[in-house]
Amino acid sequence: MEFYNKIGRLALGSRMRRLTELHMDQASKVYALYNVEMQSKWFPVYYTLCNGEEKTITQIAQEIGHSHPSVSIIVKEMTKKGIVKESPYKGDGRKNYVMLTEKGMSYDERLQEQFLDVNAAIEGALAETQHNLWKAIEEWEYILEQRSLDKRVIDAKKQRESKDILIVDYDPKYQPAFKQLNEEWITTYFKMEEADYKSLDHAKEYILDKGGYILFALDKGEPIGTCALIKKDEDTFELAKMAVSPLAKGKGIGSLLGNAVIERAKSVGAKKLYLESNMILKPAISLYQKLGFKKVIGNPSPYERCNIQMELNLVK
Repeated sequence: MEFYNKIGRLALGSRMRRLTELHMDQASKVYALYNVEMQSKWFPVYYTLCNGEEKTITQIAQEIGHSHPSVSIIVKEMTKKGIVKESPYKGDGRKNYVMLTEKGMSYDERLQEQFLDVNAAIEGALAETQHNLWKAIEEWEYILEQRSLDKRVIDAKKQRESKDILIVDYDPKYQPAFKQLNEEWITTYFKMEEADYKSLDHAKEYILDKGGYILFALDKGEPIGTCALIKKDEDTFELAKMAVSPLAKGKGIGSLLGNAVIERAKSVGAKKLYLESNMILKPAISLYQKLGFKKVIGNPSPYERCNIQMELNLVK
């Protein structure tokens, strides 16, 4: 137990596995008390068949929430012990029915007695605990079904890494990065156009001098992402030239930049943000939707690649 106390919640899966192994080991001794040749892992399969029904492995797997290969292995083990048998499935020769044998059916009376005693023992054990393990397991299963552990770890990773990211305003020394980051993603999917060269080669004249802004995401001082706000009129800015280095993908940089430019637009009194994109850029479109942008029919675009226009109202 010292290991688990030392490492804490990082070993949650291992701790649960240890508890499972402990429970399975003690359960095997319980079956022996009732002279039933059974393993704990077989019980769910046995229980689905104990009323005498024939079922396919697929049906059993769906009913007990196990994988098809897992049930298939258990059925093979129970078949070797003479507890279940398989017979051809009439509708499809590639499938088999599974049912209890006479030996398997003979366990019923003893198992009914065992069920009563085990249930009483479990209830007694639960009464000795401060927390109801059964309810805790139900709750844990539910939250993992809502959002899996791996996705939760991805979120935690992004949050941790984002703490090291600094959002700063344009500086002439970042001009090469502004062009490189944008040119990199544009040429990956499309071709550079005249409007691109105007804004990327002459950022000061085309964006900044007209009342716009350019923000950069820095990681240890290195620009890994950028986004511009181009002033369209007194009330409207265009969110444009958002680009993130491929080396920084998955760190949530786009979200950080998106939120930063929205806050900047609000701070200078903008009432609306507008953007142009292409629907093949699914991660980008998803990000814009999460930021609150909605599809609109806008004015003709200077970009050939534009096939979707979106807006975000900043005034509620």
